[in-house]
Amino acid sequence: MQILRRFDWLLLCGIAPLLIFGLLTMKSLSGDDYFFWRQLIWVGVSSAVMLVCAFVDWRTLKSSAAILGLYALGVGLLVLLAFVGFATRGAQSWFYIGGFAVEPVEPVKLFLILVFAKYFSRRYVEIALFRHIAISFLYLIVPMTLVFLHPDFGSSAILFFIWIAMLLFSGLTFRHIALFAGLGIVIAAIGWFFVLQPYQKTRVVAFFNPENDPKKSGYHAIQAMIAVGSGELWGKGVGYGTQSRLNFLPESETDFMFAAFAEEWGFVGIVLVFLSFTLLFWRILHISMMSPDNFSKLFGLGVCFLLVGHIAIHVGMNIGLLPITGIGLPFMSYGGSFLVTLMAAIGIIESIAIRSSDLKAYEDGDMAALTS
Repeated sequence: MQILRRFDWLLLCGIAPLLIFGLLTMKSLSGDDYFFWRQLIWVGVSSAVMLVCAFVDWRTLKSSAAILGLYALGVGLLVLLAFVGFATRGAQSWFYIGGFAVEPVEPVKLFLILVFAKYFSRRYVEIALFRHIAISFLYLIVPMTLVFLHPDFGSSAILFFIWIAMLLFSGLTFRHIALFAGLGIVIAAIGWFFVLQPYQKTRVVAFFNPENDPKKSGYHAIQAMIAVGSGELWGKGVGYGTQSRLNFLPESETDFMFAAFAEEWGFVGIVLVFLSFTLLFWRILHISMMSPDNFSKLFGLGVCFLLVGHIAIHVGMNIGLLPITGIGLPFMSYGGSFLVTLMAAIGIIESIAIRSSDLKAYEDGDMAALTS
């Protein structure tokens, strides 16, 4: 009970509205409440996972053996997908276990954050040396390649974003940033001509001009923009979103959750969502910056980058700024693997907050003893 009293409740206050908004939107999408009840189960499971992670001392994760073990487990699951995974919408990215689909790339995102937090925290003074950049890239390239080959372009982009963002915040110079920008252009060109599948190229082309093919490649983007715009200031009301209720908007419980929510809640609802995310980011960054070492600071930054990547891609593709890809909105889109991963990350952040407060109380006690 003492641990619960030391919880950072403001952090949970940033998450709770997002979970509620997502559940309310799912309940309004269909008459049988299929996604609502399954997501409610996942909310319960992920909350239990968060509590377990909060009660476990986060410093156990600083062990190289623990981090490398989690990394090897993630890579092993991604390899196993090629043999026993099942495909949905052209991507072989899921295991089917007990009536639920499990997507291993989601925990891999968290495992990579732990790997990079460990690696960069021990080498932040000499991170600009090429060998450290190259070694950290090797940790990235194995899971990112496996994810890309499934194929899952959206998740592989998230993995790359986590790596480059954590690397930049670890102390790279402007020269290195320019070098990476040039390398990114070269990789993009190679990917376009030799790697991307035809349907992926079609999505990119449709992004620039969806009106050219409004009934096929541009259909999703057009319907999403219509849904967002039709919400106007106050929205149409929960359960009255015509784009999602009448199935004009596909995958409204996952890839187009933002559009479905915006149609029903309007601009006011969107403001509430972003205020909740702002509170969440503030608490994560505050806890991380007040923590005692670089590992926990970098871990908190990595979790923020994971959230930023998902929010930017999801919202961007829902309002026509980015190509369509299967990236969910954190805490709101349907998906158990994603939600459990996020809540596990929040649990670790809570563990950092709890143990940091213990350390502060201990230091304050020592200071009081010295001055008495």
